[in-house]
Amino acid sequence: MVRQYRAAGDARAVPWFNRRTPGPAAVSTVHPELPPPPPPPQRLAAVLLAAGSGSRLGRRPKCLLELDGVPLLLRLLDALAQAGVAEVVVVLGHHADAIGPVLAGRPERVVHNRDPEADQVVSLRLGLAALDGSADAMIVALADQPLVDAQDLRDLIDAFGARPPATEVLVPQVAGERGNPVIFSAAVRAAVLAGPATFGARQWQAAHPAAVARFVTDNPHYRTDIDTAEDQARFERDTGRMLRWPPALR
Repeated sequence: MVRQYRAAGDARAVPWFNRRTPGPAAVSTVHPELPPPPPPPQRLAAVLLAAGSGSRLGRRPKCLLELDGVPLLLRLLDALAQAGVAEVVVVLGHHADAIGPVLAGRPERVVHNRDPEADQVVSLRLGLAALDGSADAMIVALADQPLVDAQDLRDLIDAFGARPPATEVLVPQVAGERGNPVIFSAAVRAAVLAGPATFGARQWQAAHPAAVARFVTDNPHYRTDIDTAEDQARFERDTGRMLRWPPALR
């Protein structure tokens, strides 16, 4: 059974998770009046998937659509940095020649999926394998989400940090629908990489449903992505903001 936790009030508020008053065992025996110390900070890593063909959007790289003049790819990379993610791997495949120059001079590591027509699990496994292995938790993000910002990522990270014991994966859920990014533990990364070539995070979740929790929120940012021209038109209608292709892709 997948557990659910609901964010309180405003969609962008920091989520709450069954807050309980600490019992005696949680109070310092040296200074009983002091609360228990905070947990140690997590070291965070991320894999950003940007290998798709954009087949439903004119076969153009969706991550190079620009919002307020900035490619979606760079907006999300900057948000990850602002949210405290220490290590980021970007997985390219289709359109690598167009996307690569946009990443020139940036600190993120870039890896290439030489078989981008294969299932997305191939890109995921390449990205996870390229991480240095020092992270306690990792985020898997999609490069075509125009609204996910640093605060959204912090909310997800905070929710994961407050998860109950035995929870290894946290998935945003908006209006009953699964969202992105997803965050999971180093144990899940290790299990995925130890599995067969077709085994990814989705397969791990299917095999361990009790270790998966939903971050229930009304924040639409986690559900907004751009796959089709209709998605682009809906985004512009709902937000009043324009997505534009760079000149070379018009």
